[in-house]
Amino acid sequence: MDHPSGCTTLCPGGYRPSGRRKQARIMATLCRPSVSVPEHVITMEETLRLARSHHADHPQLPLALRLIENTGVRTRHIVQPIEETLQHPGFEDRNKLYEREAKARVPAVIQRALDDAELLTTDIDVIIYVSCTGFMMPSLTAWLINEMAFDSTTRQIPIAQLGCAAGGAAINRAHDFCTAYPDANALIVACEFCSLCYQPTDLGVGSLLSNGLFGDGIAAAVVRGTGGTGVRLERNGSYLIPKTEDWIAYDVRATGFHFLLDKRVPTTMEPLAPALQDLAGLHGWDASDLDFYVIHAGGPRILDDLSKFLKVEPHAFRFSRATLTEYGNIASAVVLDALRRLFDEGGVEDGARGLLAGFGPGITAEMSLGNWQIGDGS
Repeated sequence: MDHPSGCTTLCPGGYRPSGRRKQARIMATLCRPSVSVPEHVITMEETLRLARSHHADHPQLPLALRLIENTGVRTRHIVQPIEETLQHPGFEDRNKLYEREAKARVPAVIQRALDDAELLTTDIDVIIYVSCTGFMMPSLTAWLINEMAFDSTTRQIPIAQLGCAAGGAAINRAHDFCTAYPDANALIVACEFCSLCYQPTDLGVGSLLSNGLFGDGIAAAVVRGTGGTGVRLERNGSYLIPKTEDWIAYDVRATGFHFLLDKRVPTTMEPLAPALQDLAGLHGWDASDLDFYVIHAGGPRILDDLSKFLKVEPHAFRFSRATLTEYGNIASAVVLDALRRLFDEGGVEDGARGLLAGFGPGITAEMSLGNWQIGDGS
């Protein structure tokens, strides 16, 4: 909804327009993400050794070990030492730990993202918080608004049930907000402590694989309504593969979140690649011929298959693969970390065209297109 350019009082919902006339074309820009991973590290070798010692009699142990090795995950970071992670004190204690660690770690990540975007907390109009590894009500957004002196009129959009796709969804909802409210700024925060979902009694091959795949991480990024360097968001979309809602799921029990992973999940790029092509086609672009790609790295086959079905060189997904190798699958934070790596490499030329996508439960793809923008674009 557009606001009259002459509005001088608070419009419905508390957003105060800047007084500047709306540009003919909205130029919301996704700025450089800030990313942090915990200090406790577990290597691939340690993961395999633990699997052998804890599940020596498992009939499918050789298969599980092979699948873990094939992930290519060299290191993962977790919020507790591995000895404590392997214990299960109960869902209540784990959720308290989630809240405590989030409050201890998230503010510094947000502050770096704000600094990179050259904004203050008082410049933020909405906080979009995504997480699927713990639960709080009110959301952490309420605590952040009080703790970090965001304005009391700051909107709150917590997203808890899109899993790994939530990073892409957060970018899209920030884009939508900045399109509806020109000159507004959105803050995205992803906080994932996947290690707190470890369930020692879950012995399916999918569960054993996830024990060697997922890591912990926090990311934050600002979407500026005007100005900034990064991805100028042009178009977004969502696609759900019909009848796949039970392929990635949580079974919520007294012991917490039990992760369910269907063996068919790695095959999902074949039906999702056309959805990416369709979105690009609506914009007059060819998804096979873009300048940069920021993709959720759920596992190596996801990237390999997307390279095959999009007809894109594997090197195009180097940022996503680096996240997977160094951090594991950090759920909704993967897309933001992959983008951070693109920034660290020096970005791309002004005007370069790119695709961002997150994949998760549903099976859902959250996709966006954008041009690289250097400076304020004026």
